[in-house]
Amino acid sequence: MLHKRRLSLALGLALALPVTFSGVAHADTPAGYPADYAKVIDGAKKEGKVVIYSTTDSKAAEALIKDFSALYPAVKVEYNDMNSTEAYNRFISEAAAGGATADVMWSASMDLQVKLAAEGYALPYKSPEAAAVPAWANWKDTAYGTTFEPAAIVYNKRLVAESEVPTSHAEFTRLLASKQDKFKNKVTTYDIEKSGVGFSLMTYDLKYNPQFWDFAKAMGGVAARVQSSTGTMLERISSGENLIGYNILGPYALVRAKKDPSIGVAFTKDYNLVLSRVIFINKAGKNTNAAKLWVDYILSKRGQTIIANDAQLFAIRSDVSGATTSAELTKQLGAALKPMPVSTELLEYLDQKKRLDFLKQWKEATKK
Repeated sequence: MLHKRRLSLALGLALALPVTFSGVAHADTPAGYPADYAKVIDGAKKEGKVVIYSTTDSKAAEALIKDFSALYPAVKVEYNDMNSTEAYNRFISEAAAGGATADVMWSASMDLQVKLAAEGYALPYKSPEAAAVPAWANWKDTAYGTTFEPAAIVYNKRLVAESEVPTSHAEFTRLLASKQDKFKNKVTTYDIEKSGVGFSLMTYDLKYNPQFWDFAKAMGGVAARVQSSTGTMLERISSGENLIGYNILGPYALVRAKKDPSIGVAFTKDYNLVLSRVIFINKAGKNTNAAKLWVDYILSKRGQTIIANDAQLFAIRSDVSGATTSAELTKQLGAALKPMPVSTELLEYLDQKKRLDFLKQWKEATKK
C-alpha cells in the first residue's frame, strides 16, 4: 500500500451555501429513502461525530469528507488513516478493552474486514443503497464492497517495449522465462508475507491461473524484488531500477501514470483480479447513526461519483459514469474481470496452517 500517515480530520462546519443530496436540502431525508430515515439523521446530529478507521489515504478521502460534512454539518468526521494491519490490530485491541474505537471500519484488506464481520463485530444494516451494490459485494447486509479496483501490470515505458507487455498471465510467465537476462532483479511485486492485499491477490491467482506454480518459478528465475509499499514499487519502476511490476493496485498506478510519462499500466485479458475496499459499522460503536450516514453516503451515487472522479478508486456502482468506474472497466475487459467476493471465501488462507503451507510452497518455487 502507499505510505500511510495518520491524520484525524475534523470537518464539521457547514459550507456557505446549502448542498443538496439527490435534490433534497442537506438536512432532509435523501430522495427514495424510507420516511423514518429522518430518525437516523436526527440521531447522528445528537451524536455529533463519526470515527472512521481507514486504509484509504487522507488525500484520496478528502473530497468525500468535505462533501459529507456539507450534507451533514452537525456531524464531525474524525478520519484516521493507517495501514491495514495497524487498523485491524488497533480496532480489536480497543474493542477488547471496551474503550473508544472506530464507528466505521473501511479497509482494502478484504479478508480481515470479513473476518471481523464474521466474528460479530459488525452491525447488520441494510443500507437504502444496498440494491445498487453488486451481490458479490454484499455480505449479509453487514459488510459492503465500496470500490472496484483492478490489479495491474505496471511497467517502465522507456525500457519495456509495448510488444513485451503481457496481455495474459501465461504471457507474463513466458516473458520472464525467455528474457531472464533483461529482467533479472528487475521485476517487482508485493511482499506477500507483509502485505495483506498482496497475499490475497496471490492466493486468488492460484485459483484462476492453472500454471500458477510455473509463474512462481519464473518469478524466482529473475530474482523478483518484493515490497510492502505500492509507492515504493511505482518509484522504482519509474526510475528504471525495476522494469515491470505484477499485481499492483491499478488505481494508484493510473494516478501516477497521469503525471509520470515513464509509467505504463496494463490489464490482463485471460482474467484480471479486482478487489474492493470493504466497509462495515461497528456493532458496539458509540455513534451508530452517524456511522449509518457515512456508509449510506459512501454507497450512494453521489459518494460513488466522488470515489471515481476525485479519489480515483473506481466506483463499484454500475450507474456511475467516468473513466475510473466499474462500468468503464467492464467495457474494456468484460468477463475477464474477476472480483474477489465479499464473503467468507476470503477467510480460507487466514487459517494459519493453510497460510504457512502456501508461503512455504511460494518460497520454494521462487528460490533464486
